[in-house]
Amino acid sequence: MSSVFDDRVCALGEGPLWHPTRQQLFWFDIVGKRLLTRTTDGSQEWQFDEHVSAAGWLDHDTLLIASETGLWRFSLNDGSRELVIALEADNPITRSNDGRADPWGGFWIGTMGKNAEKDAGAIYRLYKGKLRDLFPSITISNAICFSPNRQFAYFTDTVTQLVMRQQLEQQDGWPTGEAEVYLNLRSENLNPDGAVIDDDGNMWLAQWGASRIACYSTDGQFINDIKFDALQASCPAFGGPELRTLFCTTAAVDLSAETRAQQPSNGMTFLSENAGTGQSEHQVIL
Repeated sequence: MSSVFDDRVCALGEGPLWHPTRQQLFWFDIVGKRLLTRTTDGSQEWQFDEHVSAAGWLDHDTLLIASETGLWRFSLNDGSRELVIALEADNPITRSNDGRADPWGGFWIGTMGKNAEKDAGAIYRLYKGKLRDLFPSITISNAICFSPNRQFAYFTDTVTQLVMRQQLEQQDGWPTGEAEVYLNLRSENLNPDGAVIDDDGNMWLAQWGASRIACYSTDGQFINDIKFDALQASCPAFGGPELRTLFCTTAAVDLSAETRAQQPSNGMTFLSENAGTGQSEHQVIL
């Protein structure tokens, strides 16, 4: 069971982040080049001059925001931003996409072609001031998330319909060994998008075009799903006082005028109460 949390329509809603000290949800409209939020006091948004897509939290009043040219320190007080490090700034073809803080205070960020050009993107990790390319030749980077025991990172290249699991070194969180297939969704023709791992280690995976977030066990078995009144579910986030509310961004991009008229909630942001219990988002340490 789900309902609308925020009725502003995003062309490409993405990157929901529950800020643990503010008890507040932030998310992006990538195509609309804006950051959005809603509290009990109402809604707010910030407009940018380039694509923005993902964030981590640095402190109570500051986010780390990924844009098509860099990672930025962004003030929630006055909307100012300061460049932390460039991200494919010399490549006009690409933009940032999915990203998340890891348990060591690093930040993983994926890129992709603005028109989903084949193999144009990559997945990087920012850690202790350096940005390292972890996985090159990615078409649509997504599903970056981390197991609660700090053993694994997960990610996908959406067009492959495979979700990968990567073992991590316990000391500093760098990948060790080769990534393995965690989910193969090809037989069901499902397209993996954004994902989070809950406190039990289960994955909650948005599936683009399927109107749902699906939950899978640690060994990749389907558990259940949550349906949304929107075709293109893009990314989940757990939030609320006890991290038991599952939020989901969606997208209206590329839908026909007829579809949008028949289902005007496409692109809105949804919630589902008592879906599970999430992990608190890790703090980014610069």
